[in-house]
Amino acid sequence: MRSAVVKGMMGFLLLVATAAHAVSIQLPAKRWFLLDFTTGEVLTEQGADEPAEPASITKVMTAYLVFEALRDGRLKWDQRVPVSEKAWKMGGSRMFIEPRHQPTVEELLRGLIVASGNDAAVALAEAVAGTEEAFVAMMNQTAKRLGMTNTHFVDASGWPDPEHKTTARDLALLARALIRDFPKEYALFKEKEFTYNGIRQPNRNRLLWLDPTVDGIKTGHTESAGYCLLSSAERDGRRLIAVTLGSDSDAQRAEASLKLLNYGFQNFAHFRVAKGKEPVAKLRVWQGVQPEVAVGSPDDVVVTLPRDAVTKATAHFVGQQPLIAPVEAGQQVGRIDIVVDGEVRRSVPVVALEGVPQAGWWGRTVDALTLWWQSLWQR
Repeated sequence: MRSAVVKGMMGFLLLVATAAHAVSIQLPAKRWFLLDFTTGEVLTEQGADEPAEPASITKVMTAYLVFEALRDGRLKWDQRVPVSEKAWKMGGSRMFIEPRHQPTVEELLRGLIVASGNDAAVALAEAVAGTEEAFVAMMNQTAKRLGMTNTHFVDASGWPDPEHKTTARDLALLARALIRDFPKEYALFKEKEFTYNGIRQPNRNRLLWLDPTVDGIKTGHTESAGYCLLSSAERDGRRLIAVTLGSDSDAQRAEASLKLLNYGFQNFAHFRVAKGKEPVAKLRVWQGVQPEVAVGSPDDVVVTLPRDAVTKATAHFVGQQPLIAPVEAGQQVGRIDIVVDGEVRRSVPVVALEGVPQAGWWGRTVDALTLWWQSLWQR
C-alpha cells in the first residue's frame, strides 16, 4: 500500500468526533447518550448500557411498526379502527377513545405521539397484529433487527413491568431508524398539540417550545423510571439524537436534554472526507484494458470530530498496489485515514468507481514482466 495526502477533491471534508477527545459534561439525569445521526458516532454517554425503563418512549417503537404497516399497505391512514374494551379502559395518559366511535389510524397515531395515549397504543397494536401480545412479539423482533440488543418489550404503551427494559443506547438506535426509514411520518413528532373528542392536549416535550431546531421525539415518565426524554434537533444540516433517562422532574428532563444537544452542536462538527461518486484519486491498474481507475466512495463520507481537531485533521489516501485487473466497480481498493496530531482517528474504505476488464494476452504479459522487474529492484 502506498500513502499520499488526498488533494483537490478532498475539499469537501467532514468533521471528526470521538467522545474521548471532548470536554466532559454533567447533567441532571441518571443516564444519557448523544448520537450523531449522519455518522452514527457517539459524542458522549453515561450509563448508556445500563438497564432502564423506557416508560412512554416505548411508543416510538409502536409508531415505527404502525408506519411499517402503512408503508406495506396493511393499514391505511383513513382506516377506522375498532376500540376494544382493553384499549378503552387503559389507565395513565390517554387520548380518550371510546368503543362507540371508531377513530382513524391517523387520529390514533396523533393520539399516540402527541397525547401519549396508552389507549391509542393498544388500539394500534390490535389493528396491526390482532392482539397486543402478538404486536409485542413484533416489537421485540424489530428491536433485534435494529440492533437493540439490550431491549425487551412487554407492552405497546410503556406501562410499568419489571421485564420491560431498554437502554439509552438502544433508544438512540431506534430514533435513528425512525428518522431514516420514515422521514415524512417523523413530522408528527414535532406537533405541539392534538385535539380529540373535544379534548385538547399539549405535547409533553417542552423542547418543542424552547428550541425551534428540536423536532421530536418522545417523553416518558413513571414513578420508577423518572422523567425521560428521547429528543432530536437539526442545526445547519447536522442532526443529533439525545437520550436522557431518570431525571427528577419535567424541568430537569428538559434542562438535561437541551444541555446535551447544545453540547453536541457546540463541541463537535462534521468533516466531509469525500463526496459520493466523485473520485478522490486514480490508481494504477496492471494487466487491464486501461492503465488507471478512478476511486472514491459511492456515498458521501462524513466523520465527526471535536471542533478543535478539525483544523488539524488531514486525510491520507492509501491505495492497493499492485492492483491487478479485472477490477469490478464497487470493489474495495484502498482506504482513507483521518489523521489528527499524528493519530489515525478513523479509516473509511475506498472503492473503484468503474470496472476495468483484463487486457489481452500481450498487455497482460507486458505488465506481468514489468511487475516482476520492479520486484527485483525492491528486494
